[in-house]
Amino acid sequence: MFKHIHRTAMTVAFAGTALFAGTAASAQDYPHKPIRMVIPYTPGGSIDNVGRLVADQLQRQLGQPIVIENTPGASGLLGALNVKKAKADGYTLLFNASSQAYLPLVVAKQTYDAERDFTPIGQIGFVPLIVAVNNAVPARNMAEFVRLAKANPGKYTWATSGLGTTSHLSEEMVNRALGLQMEIVPYKGAVPQLTDVVGGHVSAAISPMPGVTSFVQAGRLRPLAVTSKARLASLPDVPTLAESGMPGFELLSWYGIWGPADLPAAITEKLNAEIGKAVQAPSLKARFAEMSFVPARSTPAEFKQLISEDLVKIGKAVKDAGIRIDF
Repeated sequence: MFKHIHRTAMTVAFAGTALFAGTAASAQDYPHKPIRMVIPYTPGGSIDNVGRLVADQLQRQLGQPIVIENTPGASGLLGALNVKKAKADGYTLLFNASSQAYLPLVVAKQTYDAERDFTPIGQIGFVPLIVAVNNAVPARNMAEFVRLAKANPGKYTWATSGLGTTSHLSEEMVNRALGLQMEIVPYKGAVPQLTDVVGGHVSAAISPMPGVTSFVQAGRLRPLAVTSKARLASLPDVPTLAESGMPGFELLSWYGIWGPADLPAAITEKLNAEIGKAVQAPSLKARFAEMSFVPARSTPAEFKQLISEDLVKIGKAVKDAGIRIDF
């Protein structure tokens, strides 16, 4: 009897050792084939623009192609679920913004658990949003825009890059704080969102800097305010929302990379280290500066903490505003 137990224990120990060795070997060899990076929005928007820059730098560092897969739909839900169902081997990653955490807070039915269903690998950075209007809107600042919207109920509308996104939440908060009744029209990404504002089909939008900057610089959209705590060096004449009737307001869109749940710790750590190098690469600094994008380094644990803290903070805002959507 003793010998039988002894043999069983040795077998279990050997199996555990073999499993550990296999995991270590797979992490050491990682990556040995192309990596698929899912971006859950249309090409050309803020998330896509930053994601492609980071992916290009990462593939140079890792020595393997990173294939971008744009999977728009349901405010990023389709792309997120695509990654959630993928094998946790480091060859399917998700590049998304803070809306990855916010979406489950506002959707009426269960979608995914932002903390349990994904492995947070690393934060990329953060960026403010711009409140911008079509050039035909006769307003030069938020005070004038608020007066117009209140005097003409139903005439002025918001475009959002997707329900549950930072764009959507900020528009809901502005409506509530400033007493507006502006309808919010959802789009499948920042490009169609902003294109329709430029075309006059929708009056205004609140959208992250990397996607909206080119429209503002070209004079195709007029900026009224920014969502950062302080004015931006790139737009010194544009006041903050905090200066424009919403004291203390600040809402930034942060970007990061996730894997499916249970991604091996060794692969997570390796990717995190490479992400840290990538966001500090000299070749990206100028590009990030043009977008008012602030790169950030974080450990997986720090990124996980950021998500947890934001779920509490934004969860309260969502509850207070009564924001609820159904696909």
